[in-house]
Amino acid sequence: MINALGIVTSSNGRYHVAGLEDYRPIGAFSFLGRYRIVDFPVSNLSNSNIDQIQVYVSQNPRSLAEHLGGGQQYNINSKRGKLQLLFNQDSRVNEIYNTDVAAYMDNIGILERNHMDYVVITPGNMIFKQDYQKLLQAHVDSGADVTLLYHKVSNAKVHYRSTAILQLNRQKGVKSIARNDGTQDNRNIFMDTYVMKRELFIRLIRDAAKTSSIYNLADILNIRSEELDIRGYQHREDYLAAVYDFTSYYQANLDLLDFQKASALFSPQWPIYTKTTDSCPVQYVEGSRVTDSMIANGCLVEGTVEHSVIGRGVKIEKGAVVKNCVILGHSVIGKDVYLENQVVDKWAKVLHVGELVAPADRPGYVRREDVL
Repeated sequence: MINALGIVTSSNGRYHVAGLEDYRPIGAFSFLGRYRIVDFPVSNLSNSNIDQIQVYVSQNPRSLAEHLGGGQQYNINSKRGKLQLLFNQDSRVNEIYNTDVAAYMDNIGILERNHMDYVVITPGNMIFKQDYQKLLQAHVDSGADVTLLYHKVSNAKVHYRSTAILQLNRQKGVKSIARNDGTQDNRNIFMDTYVMKRELFIRLIRDAAKTSSIYNLADILNIRSEELDIRGYQHREDYLAAVYDFTSYYQANLDLLDFQKASALFSPQWPIYTKTTDSCPVQYVEGSRVTDSMIANGCLVEGTVEHSVIGRGVKIEKGAVVKNCVILGHSVIGKDVYLENQVVDKWAKVLHVGELVAPADRPGYVRREDVL
């Protein structure tokens, strides 16, 4: 087993999920009614026997801090493991200063005091399954300075529009890291996942900070690509979702109602851990109807639910119809209300609107704690 420090990054202003991100960072977003997005990278690291993990956060950290706690739910070794939530202060002068390098520099002393040989850096806004010990071993065997994880897709014109891509040579050497401009379907989507020696990582972030105050880690790698051996490693699992805007969050939830896609992400051999709460099973009242949906514990369903994800403690009253929606925890959908293609944030109540419908490619949003 190769020892490594796991780092879960924040979006640092590169992505923005309108509405939802006003209240919490992307990693704290509810997902599939039961999980938070941060559960996926932290579970991947824990399952890979990496139990020293840092999670970075800037704005609105409360919900993420409450969810992560001390990390006990992630099966982290209590004697030698540690889950740290590390804070950085985003600049309010200009968002261009809000980079991953700035976040690392705010915590550079903690990184330098760590004794792990390697770092595995993974994003807090992507949902996938990956054994990082395999990635670490491939990195060591290759002799590369840096290894970057990528996923081949054939729909990059429409999806992953705000993410990065890798341009590779025939030997899977990385020529550059670029932004997906939506001009080609077949792309190597960069999964914002890096493997390298910890000492090299520290040198690179110090170098980036000296070179430019607005550089990300990817920028300094592009500049150093001629002197560093940077390799690409293909992600072999079938499933990848990236949450980079409001629609991608909505679609990632509904996509996993497909059993085949869900089976590619979830398996008994690779559990996704999360914070659990005690609540009663879902109550389905006589006359209710549910099809092709995922409904969390503690819900009361008196109406109709079709192809939707319903979070914990939601109440759907008699005559209400919820179709193609993502309803976050403890919301109320009132009697005879019709919702289609909506994301309803936590503690909201939709009571006085007869019908709320949005296009599938531009879903609507009901704000947290609002009453409509």
